[in-house]
Amino acid sequence: MAKLGVIDLGTNTFHLLIAEVNQQSITEIYRERIFVKLAEEGIHKIGNAALERATNALSKFKHILDQHQIKKVRAFGTAGLRSASNGPSFIKEIKSKYNLDISVISGDEEARLIHKGVMAAVLSLNTTSLIMDIGGGSVEFIICDNQKIYWAQSFKIGVAVLFNQFHQADPISKNEIETIHSHLDTILHPLKKALQLNPATTLIGASGTFDVLENMLVQTKQHPNYSTFPADKFYSIYNNLITSSLSQRLANPEIPNDRAELITVAIVLLNYILRLANTDQIIVSSYAMKEGMLLDLV
Repeated sequence: MAKLGVIDLGTNTFHLLIAEVNQQSITEIYRERIFVKLAEEGIHKIGNAALERATNALSKFKHILDQHQIKKVRAFGTAGLRSASNGPSFIKEIKSKYNLDISVISGDEEARLIHKGVMAAVLSLNTTSLIMDIGGGSVEFIICDNQKIYWAQSFKIGVAVLFNQFHQADPISKNEIETIHSHLDTILHPLKKALQLNPATTLIGASGTFDVLENMLVQTKQHPNYSTFPADKFYSIYNNLITSSLSQRLANPEIPNDRAELITVAIVLLNYILRLANTDQIIVSSYAMKEGMLLDLV
């Protein structure tokens, strides 16, 4: 088995994953995430404080990779680095300081890697499903089964983007929710058309927001790499979350402090998608883009 490392430079969070990998399995050795909030001052330029957090996070990751003697590493940037005017200079600085090569990948490439990772986790998928990966800068949607991708697209509606554009009141106001819905009506028209052609009432969620929901809604996982619950369970907590203040969410032990600020717009977005797709079942995958990248490296 190959011993590999991947770094995911997300808009909200940087992730490091070290694992032993072959074409059939991933055995995790080390995993860490650091919230860097690249889009704290907007998606078009990374602020100085965020640059410092990002640089410190990668310094730590490089040290851990060296400790584990990882020779084969892939670092990839997503929407935050794609959109930021100072993204290229940051990438150049990291190469100079830590000899880390960062590849900025497209939304289409994100979707392909997410599908690859999710399919490695949810092996028994036998129906057409909608994969949704909620990031800070973008959200990827993939309509697929375990054999092929029917449609995929990335949209610049990540939680940091929605928060900066629409969420000022605390708790979020009904008017802000309606404005988000109107925005999504326009932006997500291609998804609506794709779902009409390929109905998918099972939603597979990957990444942070879904991890929080799994923690709140699933008592016992049916499988090490995924869990399943009826969509109705989401609605049982939706109203409590959208009417909560930031201080209430920070006091909630089921919500990590670093996700408390953005979780509200995330569940407004998720509620919109569940209704658009007429979802009856939600699967939360433990694997997503990082695992897809590991499998690609083998």
